[in-house]
Parts: sequence; structure tokens; C-alpha cells
Amino acid sequence: MSDAAQPTAAEVRAAAEAVKTALDRHLAAVERRSGEEDPAVYDAFNELAAAAEAYDELLYDRYDEVTPFEIPGEDTLPPYTGPEEPSALSVLIRRDYAVAEPQRLMAQARRVEAADEEGTGAETSGTVHGALGLLFGEFEPDEIASRHKEFGLEEGDSTLWVTAADESAEPGEWLEAPFEQADPQRVVCRFDVSAVFDEEFDEGDDEDGEADLAELDEDLDTDLDEDGTPARLEADR
Repeated sequence: MSDAAQPTAAEVRAAAEAVKTALDRHLAAVERRSGEEDPAVYDAFNELAAAAEAYDELLYDRYDEVTPFEIPGEDTLPPYTGPEEPSALSVLIRRDYAVAEPQRLMAQARRVEAADEEGTGAETSGTVHGALGLLFGEFEPDEIASRHKEFGLEEGDSTLWVTAADESAEPGEWLEAPFEQADPQRVVCRFDVSAVFDEEFDEGDDEDGEADLAELDEDLDTDLDEDGTPARLEADR
């Protein structure tokens, strides 16, 4: 960052005062809380997190220094407010892909097109848009996820939300806007996959990486069946 864009010392000081104020408000909200999911505590928590993050950024820009606080990311879910005993649920899945090899993608679509005895009446596999429509119409999303490289796709982030509902929706009720009513406060659990997590693991494991690989090799050498094939490895998930 250039000197002209750096925050002033007064701005850093003001951000620090904002953190102190937000900290006092958060403590006061906690002391007055009316229950485990008091919205006042939740709001005060968010204000404190925002103030601390702003101060951390200004402190780094001005003095090249950081705080010891870890600010929760934006993907942190709010407190659960759904039914304690859900009678219905929805599973929301998002998977991102990059079209890494368009020619491979269209080649796979042409194979599907050629195997279709009825035919579509027009070659739709000649464009990426048409090829995607063919492949996702032919294969289940889980199969595409497991075979994405065959289709010229590269995995991006993915997330799965299990959300609670009071009752099952009527047939066709939400089809026009299937993701419009996704309520983070009704998420029972979620599962995320991202290269960001891999990078964080690699950064913390660089020093011990070679030792871990050596131990793994030794384990594999000693964990063989009588016929010389690797035995099944068991791991807690």
C-alpha cells in the first residue's frame, strides 16, 4: 500500500476506541441476556467482530502489525432458530466447476448424443452450453462430481446445507424460486469443501510433511495382507 493510501494514526486510534466501545456493549448484552439465543447478544457479537476486523486491518496498513484475535469469517452461521424436532428437511447443494477443457467436455457430449437412438434433432454438443445441458441431463450430479475430470471440468468450492422445516412443501410449491427461502438460521448442519482449507492445512504441515510421509510409508509396508496386498486402512471421520 502506498503512503498516500495509508490510514492516519488518528484513524487507527479511532478504530481502537470503537473496539473498546463494542467490547463494553457486548459484555453488557451478555450480562442482560434473556436466553441462550438472545438476539441482542448476537447483534453485539457481530458489532464487536466488525469493529475488531476494521481495527486489525487499519493497524496492519499503518504499522504492519496484527492483533492476536481471530475474526470469524462471513460463513459463520447465525444461531439456530428452527424447530427442535423438525418434521421435514431440505438439502441444499451447491458445487462450482470451471470448464477447464471445453473440447473434452464437448467430446463427451457427442458420445452421449451418438448413443441416443432417438436423437435430439439437432447437434447440441457443438457448444459448451449445449454440451453442459446434455451431460447434466444424462448423468446424476454425484456422478459428475466423481468423474468431473473426464468431462473436462475442474472442481471449485462446494457446500451442502441441511435445513429444517416445519412441514413438507406442497408439490411444485417452490420450483419457480428453489433457493429463495434458504434461511441460515434453520441450518441443522453444513459441510463445506474448498481449496482454502487445503492451503491452511499445507501451511501448518510443511515442517512435518516429510516425516509424516515417511511414517505413512512405514505403516503401509507393515500393514499388508498375507497375499501382499494393502490391508484396509481404518480412519475416524
